[in-house]
Amino acid sequence: MKKVVNRVEDVVDEALEGFVAAFPQYLRRVAGTKVLTRARPKAEGLVGLVSGGGSGHEPAHGGYVGYGMLDAAVAGEVFTSPTPDQVLAGIRAASRGAGVLLIIKNYTGDVMNFEIAQEMAESEGIAVQSVVVNDDVAVDGSLYTTGRRGIAGTVFVHKAAGAAAQRGATLDEVRAAAEAAIAQVRSMGFAIAPCTVPAAGQPTFTLGEDEMELGIGIHGEPGTERRPVAPADELADVILGRLSEDLGLTEGCRLAAMVNGMGATPLLELAILARRTRQWAESAGHQLEAVWLGEFMTSLEMAGASISLVRLDDPLADLLAAPADTPALRQGVKHD
Repeated sequence: MKKVVNRVEDVVDEALEGFVAAFPQYLRRVAGTKVLTRARPKAEGLVGLVSGGGSGHEPAHGGYVGYGMLDAAVAGEVFTSPTPDQVLAGIRAASRGAGVLLIIKNYTGDVMNFEIAQEMAESEGIAVQSVVVNDDVAVDGSLYTTGRRGIAGTVFVHKAAGAAAQRGATLDEVRAAAEAAIAQVRSMGFAIAPCTVPAAGQPTFTLGEDEMELGIGIHGEPGTERRPVAPADELADVILGRLSEDLGLTEGCRLAAMVNGMGATPLLELAILARRTRQWAESAGHQLEAVWLGEFMTSLEMAGASISLVRLDDPLADLLAAPADTPALRQGVKHD
């Protein structure tokens, strides 16, 4: 194992310190916790947003803490759910008097621990609601979850709910915005090389020189199908076809897409997938209004990518286009 780390047991703590060192204008760390929160909290009377999960998915989740997105991100150990007390600390940090929405990826540990924290916060008088993201079309039930997994499409949910909260929507309205995004987003990924969890010291699976895994998750797990390595256009077509079928797309849909690197895929190669995504949309008669290209939710140094599609209507398109200013996503007019 070759990793740029010190002691394996210090990886998450030292990384959190590094994020704050690099982005002090955005982030601060809640003392004694693995919680990153806004350096400049939003105004009182606005709904707070909390998300999180195991580390190893950077820039998720701390990279989305800031104006127009999250108020706090809770980090667990690598590929391990954060504990309820850590999530509770995130809820407390995000609370501005109008309630807090939890955005949870559908993994058994995350759902259980976030829900326990929700009950604890409610016992303290904080109004808390939650949504569960399940955008992965590759599997319906796995070692990690009941039902579909939550993967990179979660970032679209962060963006939609964050924009609604920043505008002063109520807790019910922010939850509705998140649920609207969840209903319309689908994702699927592939890997051409695995990752190595620092504590394990060996790859999470093995592949031959000419093999790839289709339908991978974000915790280093293998996919649902092993097949020969395929050209980029063929891969994109297979994934986009699955997403389109699951969304029930008909000709003329308004869409946004995300081409997401898994940690070790050059932007050069991701851009080829983005190119094919636009070609596919045009050939199918869809209106592709935005393509997000880059690393949004990774799996350590896994080589591969995922593609997400979200079907748009006017309200959702408006929320996704709203200003945001975070370490990992910056768009729109600079806020005051």
